Amino acid sequence: MGNVPSGMGTMKRSRRESVNNHKRINDILLGPLERPALQWFCHHMPTWVTPDILTGIGLVGAALMTLAYALTTLDKNYLWLVNFGIFLNWFGDSLDGSLARYRKVERPRYGFFVDHIFDAIAQVLTFVGFALSPYVRFDVAMFGLVVYLLMDVLVLARMSVTSIFKISYGKYGPTEARATIFLTNILLYFWNPSFATPLGPIMLMDVVLLLVASSFTLIFLFSTIRLARKLSAIDQHPGD
Repeated sequence: MGNVPSGMGTMKRSRRESVNNHKRINDILLGPLERPALQWFCHHMPTWVTPDILTGIGLVGAALMTLAYALTTLDKNYLWLVNFGIFLNWFGDSLDGSLARYRKVERPRYGFFVDHIFDAIAQVLTFVGFALSPYVRFDVAMFGLVVYLLMDVLVLARMSVTSIFKISYGKYGPTEARATIFLTNILLYFWNPSFATPLGPIMLMDVVLLLVASSFTLIFLFSTIRLARKLSAIDQHPGD
């Protein structure tokens, strides 16, 4: 009972090392603005605010977005509440890991697990909010959700086999996605055109989501094929 099979021990060590020692790539367009802002918040954060509290704030922000989007069926002024939810989500989700590193209180496996579970919940809440609003068609919102979750799978699968945690593509990452929604909401408040298509009318936010989701669909396919070929070459059997 006391001895662990060597293969199992190796697998456990490999998984632990992939979480603890992965290389994080977040080369985003807004990085020159975001990184100093996060450092400022870390330096001025009250001691009672913990990374776990910030993770919770991020999830609360996503839930607030969902509720506010649903309420826009009654009054478009709730779009401003949506944007406040976006800010809370960015604040909590972007700052929790930064604060842990700043205070040197990292818990790599726990933090990684909780952060990504909460991220997945936040993503579902966000796209459900889109679907509940009068600004996004249900099918468009669900297409966006599927693509977003596929990109999450790609990110985590890539990290498992390469120890590279790549969350930005073409200078576009979660922060840019939030900024896109934030700015589109402001535009929607003043102008919400409708466009006739063979599949029915679509509105401004539909167009934005379709463009972003279609772009990431191509990125997903290209990245998956490219990485699969690279891994296939690495894992060739001697007799192949």
